[in-house]
Amino acid sequence: MEPLITLYVMSDSIGETGELIARAAVRQFIPNNFEIKRYPYIVGEEQIKEIFDDAKNRKSVIIYTTVSLKNREYIIKKGQEYNIPVVDVMTPPMEALEGVFGFPPKRESGIIRRMDESYYKKVEAVEFAVKYDDGKDPRGVVKADICLIGISRTSKTPLSMYLANKNYKVANIPLVPEVPPPVELFRKDNRRIIGLIANPIKLNEIRQERLKALGLDYTANYASVDRINQELKYAKEIMDKIGCIVIDVSYRAIEETASIIIDHISSHFSR
Repeated sequence: MEPLITLYVMSDSIGETGELIARAAVRQFIPNNFEIKRYPYIVGEEQIKEIFDDAKNRKSVIIYTTVSLKNREYIIKKGQEYNIPVVDVMTPPMEALEGVFGFPPKRESGIIRRMDESYYKKVEAVEFAVKYDDGKDPRGVVKADICLIGISRTSKTPLSMYLANKNYKVANIPLVPEVPPPVELFRKDNRRIIGLIANPIKLNEIRQERLKALGLDYTANYASVDRINQELKYAKEIMDKIGCIVIDVSYRAIEETASIIIDHISSHFSR
Protein backbone atom coordinates (compact mmCIF):
# COMPACT_ATOMS: atom_id res chain seq x y z
CA MET A 1 0.00 0.00 0.00
CA GLU A 2 1.34 3.38 -0.99
CA PRO A 3 1.93 5.78 1.94
CA LEU A 4 -0.80 8.37 2.35
CA ILE A 5 1.81 11.01 3.13
CA THR A 6 5.59 11.28 3.04
CA LEU A 7 7.45 13.41 5.52
CA TYR A 8 10.88 14.52 4.35
CA VAL A 9 13.29 15.42 7.13
CA MET A 10 16.31 17.49 6.09
CA SER A 11 19.13 18.42 8.43
CA ASP A 12 22.63 19.83 8.36
CA SER A 13 23.39 17.36 11.18
CA ILE A 14 22.03 13.80 11.62
CA GLY A 15 18.34 14.81 11.54
CA GLU A 16 17.34 12.94 14.68
CA THR A 17 15.48 15.91 16.17
CA GLY A 18 13.52 16.57 12.98
CA GLU A 19 12.52 12.93 12.66
CA LEU A 20 11.28 12.76 16.26
CA ILE A 21 9.14 15.85 15.71
CA ALA A 22 7.83 14.52 12.40
CA ARG A 23 6.92 11.17 13.92
CA ALA A 24 5.24 12.72 16.96
CA ALA A 25 3.21 15.13 14.82
CA VAL A 26 2.02 12.65 12.20
CA ARG A 27 0.89 10.17 14.84
CA GLN A 28 -1.72 12.71 15.89
CA PHE A 29 -3.44 12.19 12.52
CA ILE A 30 -2.49 8.87 10.93
CA PRO A 31 -1.82 5.64 12.83
CA ASN A 32 0.20 3.75 10.21
CA ASN A 33 0.00 4.92 6.63
CA PHE A 34 2.90 7.33 6.39
CA GLU A 35 6.56 7.33 5.46
CA ILE A 36 9.46 9.31 6.83
CA LYS A 37 12.53 9.95 4.70
CA ARG A 38 15.49 11.39 6.54
CA TYR A 39 18.30 13.23 4.76
CA PRO A 40 21.19 14.10 7.10
CA TYR A 41 24.19 16.36 6.49
CA ILE A 42 22.56 18.63 3.92
CA VAL A 43 25.16 21.20 2.97
CA GLY A 44 24.07 22.78 -0.31
CA GLU A 45 21.31 23.74 -2.74
CA GLU A 46 21.89 20.81 -5.09
CA GLN A 47 21.06 18.29 -2.36
CA ILE A 48 18.00 20.30 -1.34
CA LYS A 49 16.73 20.50 -4.92
CA GLU A 50 17.02 16.72 -5.38
CA ILE A 51 14.85 16.18 -2.31
CA PHE A 52 12.22 18.62 -3.55
CA ASP A 53 12.23 16.99 -6.98
CA ASP A 54 11.33 13.71 -5.28
CA ALA A 55 8.80 15.29 -2.93
CA LYS A 56 6.87 17.14 -5.65
CA ASN A 57 5.50 13.84 -6.98
CA ARG A 58 4.01 12.86 -3.61
CA LYS A 59 1.67 14.17 -0.98
CA SER A 60 4.41 15.48 1.26
CA VAL A 61 5.60 17.81 3.98
CA ILE A 62 9.19 18.87 4.47
CA ILE A 63 10.53 19.34 7.99
CA TYR A 64 14.00 20.78 8.29
CA THR A 65 16.60 21.65 10.89
CA THR A 66 19.35 23.90 9.62
CA VAL A 67 21.32 26.76 11.09
CA SER A 68 22.38 28.02 7.65
CA LEU A 69 20.40 31.12 6.64
CA LYS A 70 21.27 30.50 2.99
CA ASN A 71 19.91 26.93 3.04
CA ARG A 72 16.83 28.04 5.00
CA GLU A 73 16.00 30.70 2.40
CA TYR A 74 16.47 28.19 -0.42
CA ILE A 75 14.20 25.62 1.26
CA ILE A 76 11.48 28.25 1.73
CA LYS A 77 11.85 29.29 -1.89
CA LYS A 78 11.57 25.72 -3.23
CA GLY A 79 8.61 25.03 -0.94
CA GLN A 80 6.76 27.98 -2.45
CA GLU A 81 7.81 27.02 -5.98
CA TYR A 82 6.58 23.41 -5.63
CA ASN A 83 3.67 24.25 -3.32
CA ILE A 84 5.01 21.90 -0.64
CA PRO A 85 4.57 22.83 3.06
CA VAL A 86 7.90 23.33 4.81
CA VAL A 87 8.38 23.42 8.58
CA ASP A 88 11.38 25.16 10.15
CA VAL A 89 12.17 23.48 13.46
CA MET A 90 15.22 25.52 14.50
CA THR A 91 14.43 29.17 13.77
CA PRO A 92 11.57 29.90 16.22
CA PRO A 93 13.44 28.70 19.35
CA MET A 94 16.68 30.34 18.19
CA GLU A 95 14.91 33.66 17.61
CA ALA A 96 13.29 33.45 21.05
CA LEU A 97 16.65 32.73 22.69
CA GLU A 98 18.34 35.50 20.72
CA GLY A 99 15.79 37.92 22.17
CA VAL A 100 16.58 36.75 25.70
CA PHE A 101 20.36 36.55 25.37
CA GLY A 102 20.68 39.70 23.33
CA PHE A 103 23.14 38.30 20.82
CA PRO A 104 22.84 36.08 17.72
CA PRO A 105 23.40 32.29 17.66
CA LYS A 106 26.65 30.72 16.44
CA ARG A 107 24.90 28.98 13.55
CA GLU A 108 27.29 26.04 13.67
CA SER A 109 25.81 22.72 12.61
CA GLY A 110 26.31 19.62 14.74
CA ILE A 111 27.03 21.47 18.00
CA ILE A 112 24.77 19.18 20.03
CA ARG A 113 26.59 16.12 18.72
CA ARG A 114 29.92 17.57 19.80
CA MET A 115 28.45 18.32 23.23
CA ASP A 116 27.17 14.75 23.43
CA GLU A 117 30.62 13.31 22.71
CA SER A 118 31.51 13.64 26.38
CA TYR A 119 28.42 11.60 27.30
CA TYR A 120 29.28 8.85 24.83
CA LYS A 121 32.87 8.75 26.08
CA LYS A 122 31.55 8.35 29.61
CA VAL A 123 29.27 5.47 28.56
CA GLU A 124 32.19 3.83 26.77
CA ALA A 125 34.40 4.22 29.84
CA VAL A 126 31.76 2.72 32.15
CA GLU A 127 31.29 -0.24 29.81
CA PHE A 128 35.08 -0.67 29.76
CA ALA A 129 35.26 -0.67 33.57
CA VAL A 130 32.55 -3.34 33.77
CA LYS A 131 34.17 -5.48 31.09
CA TYR A 132 37.62 -5.39 32.67
CA ASP A 133 36.61 -5.44 36.33
CA ASP A 134 38.39 -7.73 38.77
CA GLY A 135 40.86 -9.09 36.24
CA LYS A 136 38.18 -10.64 34.01
CA ASP A 137 40.33 -10.11 30.93
CA PRO A 138 44.02 -9.10 31.20
CA ARG A 139 43.82 -7.56 27.73
CA GLY A 140 42.12 -4.64 29.44
CA VAL A 141 45.48 -3.73 31.00
CA VAL A 142 46.86 -2.90 27.57
CA LYS A 143 43.88 -0.76 26.56
CA ALA A 144 43.31 1.04 29.87
CA ASP A 145 44.07 4.68 30.63
CA ILE A 146 44.49 3.64 34.26
CA CYS A 147 45.13 0.23 35.77
CA LEU A 148 44.32 -0.31 39.46
CA ILE A 149 46.02 -3.14 41.32
CA GLY A 150 45.55 -4.29 44.89
CA ILE A 151 44.26 -7.02 47.16
CA SER A 152 40.58 -7.67 47.76
CA ARG A 153 38.51 -4.85 49.36
CA THR A 154 40.89 -2.00 48.53
CA SER A 155 38.16 -0.15 46.62
CA LYS A 156 39.31 -1.14 43.14
CA THR A 157 35.82 -1.56 41.65
CA PRO A 158 34.16 1.58 43.09
CA LEU A 159 37.24 3.59 42.09
CA SER A 160 37.05 2.15 38.58
CA MET A 161 33.43 3.24 38.24
CA TYR A 162 34.07 6.68 39.71
CA LEU A 163 36.98 7.28 37.32
CA ALA A 164 34.90 5.94 34.42
CA ASN A 165 32.41 8.71 35.14
CA LYS A 166 35.33 11.09 34.62
CA ASN A 167 35.85 9.50 31.17
CA TYR A 168 38.85 7.35 32.10
CA LYS A 169 39.02 3.76 30.87
CA VAL A 170 40.01 1.76 33.94
CA ALA A 171 40.94 -1.89 34.35
CA ASN A 172 41.47 -3.36 37.79
CA ILE A 173 43.51 -6.42 38.68
CA PRO A 174 43.28 -8.26 42.03
CA LEU A 175 46.60 -9.34 43.51
CA VAL A 176 46.40 -12.79 45.09
CA PRO A 177 49.53 -14.68 46.27
CA GLU A 178 48.35 -17.93 44.69
CA VAL A 179 47.72 -16.35 41.29
CA PRO A 180 50.56 -14.76 39.25
CA PRO A 181 49.67 -11.27 37.98
CA PRO A 182 49.17 -10.98 34.21
CA VAL A 183 52.36 -10.35 32.25
CA GLU A 184 50.66 -7.34 30.65
CA LEU A 185 51.11 -5.45 33.95
CA PHE A 186 54.90 -5.54 33.60
CA ARG A 187 54.73 -4.26 30.02
CA LYS A 188 52.42 -1.36 30.85
CA ASP A 189 53.73 2.18 31.36
CA ASN A 190 54.06 2.13 35.16
CA ARG A 191 52.81 5.73 35.36
CA ARG A 192 49.40 4.40 34.38
CA ILE A 193 49.39 1.75 37.11
CA ILE A 194 48.07 2.63 40.56
CA GLY A 195 48.77 0.38 43.54
CA LEU A 196 46.15 0.38 46.30
CA ILE A 197 46.87 -0.75 49.85
CA ALA A 198 45.05 -0.43 53.16
CA ASN A 199 45.54 -0.87 56.88
CA PRO A 200 45.22 -4.61 57.74
CA ILE A 201 42.95 -3.94 60.72
CA LYS A 202 40.66 -1.85 58.52
CA LEU A 203 40.67 -4.56 55.86
CA ASN A 204 39.88 -7.15 58.50
CA GLU A 205 36.76 -5.22 59.51
CA ILE A 206 35.66 -4.72 55.90
CA ARG A 207 36.17 -8.36 54.98
CA GLN A 208 34.30 -9.59 58.04
CA GLU A 209 31.33 -7.39 57.11
CA ARG A 210 31.51 -8.65 53.55
CA LEU A 211 31.38 -12.28 54.68
CA LYS A 212 28.46 -11.56 57.01
CA ALA A 213 26.57 -9.87 54.17
CA LEU A 214 27.06 -13.01 52.09
CA GLY A 215 25.90 -15.24 54.95
CA LEU A 216 29.33 -16.83 55.30
CA ASP A 217 31.51 -17.53 58.31
CA TYR A 218 33.18 -14.22 59.15
CA THR A 219 36.07 -16.07 60.83
CA ALA A 220 37.16 -17.58 57.49
CA ASN A 221 40.81 -17.29 56.48
CA TYR A 222 39.85 -14.58 53.95
CA ALA A 223 39.17 -12.16 56.83
CA SER A 224 42.06 -13.15 59.12
CA VAL A 225 44.69 -10.51 59.85
CA ASP A 226 47.50 -13.02 59.14
CA ARG A 227 46.09 -13.74 55.69
CA ILE A 228 45.60 -10.04 54.98
CA ASN A 229 49.20 -9.27 56.01
CA GLN A 230 50.42 -12.05 53.73
CA GLU A 231 48.43 -10.59 50.81
CA LEU A 232 49.64 -7.05 51.52
CA LYS A 233 53.28 -8.20 51.63
CA TYR A 234 52.82 -9.94 48.28
CA ALA A 235 51.03 -6.93 46.77
CA LYS A 236 53.74 -4.51 47.88
CA GLU A 237 56.41 -6.75 46.32
CA ILE A 238 54.53 -6.66 42.99
CA MET A 239 54.06 -2.89 43.22
CA ASP A 240 57.76 -2.39 43.98
CA LYS A 241 58.68 -4.58 41.03
CA ILE A 242 56.42 -2.54 38.72
CA GLY A 243 57.58 0.75 40.23
CA CYS A 244 54.11 2.28 40.34
CA ILE A 245 52.63 4.89 42.64
CA VAL A 246 51.04 3.38 45.78
CA ILE A 247 48.07 4.91 47.61
CA ASP A 248 46.85 3.93 51.07
CA VAL A 249 43.04 4.00 50.84
CA SER A 250 42.39 3.09 54.49
CA TYR A 251 40.75 6.31 55.58
CA ARG A 252 40.18 8.02 52.26
CA ALA A 253 36.84 8.55 50.54
CA ILE A 254 36.57 7.29 46.96
CA GLU A 255 36.49 10.89 45.72
CA GLU A 256 39.72 11.74 47.54
CA THR A 257 41.59 8.73 46.19
CA ALA A 258 40.24 9.40 42.69
CA SER A 259 41.44 13.00 42.91
CA ILE A 260 44.98 11.82 43.75
CA ILE A 261 44.89 9.40 40.80
CA ILE A 262 43.58 12.01 38.36
CA ASP A 263 46.22 14.54 39.48
CA HIS A 264 48.91 11.88 39.02
CA ILE A 265 47.71 10.90 35.53
CA SER A 266 47.21 14.52 34.47
CA SER A 267 50.74 15.41 35.51
CA HIS A 268 52.13 12.79 33.12
CA PHE A 269 49.65 12.61 30.26
CA SER A 270 47.58 15.13 28.31
CA ARG A 271 44.01 14.11 27.47
